[in-house]
Amino acid sequence: MESILVFDDLKASLELARKEFLHRSKHPQDHPDPLFVARKYKDEKIALVCALFAYGNAKQIVKFLKSLDFSLLACSEKEIKKITSYYRFQNSQDVANLFITLRRIDSLQEHFLQGYKKDGSVMGGLRSLIAALRKINRFSSPGYDFLLGKLPHLKYKGVSAYKRWHMFLRWMVRKDDLDMGLWSGVEKSDLIIPLDTHTFNVSRKLGLLHRKQYDLAAAMELTNNLKKFDPHDPVKYDFALYRLGQTGVI
Repeated sequence: MESILVFDDLKASLELARKEFLHRSKHPQDHPDPLFVARKYKDEKIALVCALFAYGNAKQIVKFLKSLDFSLLACSEKEIKKITSYYRFQNSQDVANLFITLRRIDSLQEHFLQGYKKDGSVMGGLRSLIAALRKINRFSSPGYDFLLGKLPHLKYKGVSAYKRWHMFLRWMVRKDDLDMGLWSGVEKSDLIIPLDTHTFNVSRKLGLLHRKQYDLAAAMELTNNLKKFDPHDPVKYDFALYRLGQTGVI
């Protein structure tokens, strides 16, 4: 991977990095990623569980996700409440209530599209979806609230980057060798990059991001700069930027 650093054309460098990391992703045991768990099921609700728990060490995330019995999403709430799994900030009650919430909701895509079409942005879609999840289950705890996050508002500066939610949207909207493309009706050009610490640091080193604060405004700035490379699908570079940081190449 060191070879990408000698390219003058940053777009070509990112394209090369993306191809190489996509090739490596065919061996998920070497590069654990919650997406590889989600791809086994190709289900929007299971994918959301995988995305919302995608914080912390990648190996531990995947280990936890593989321990979950996703068939419970189709079981009674009485059965779901027997869940004993826990992960970092979430105790077993938090995990069970996430499953209960997803069991009660009809379609994640429909609730997202309501806000997306009305507001004309993915943030509007997320606000609609998160509001629906909150309404359908009034349970609240520090761990559960951390999973769902706060309702987005229209300001970008100082607002959370909503990394796990934007990663979920990438999985749902894009379709290639990596992302599942389970949803329709959302433009790839409207997606916002899932900004994590690896992507944030690498993008600043490459001159793609100048904002020093890790927030939604930074995610928007990076997304807009990546649109210069591909205005129709700027988020396709997310995997390359993330892996460049995760593997220590940059």
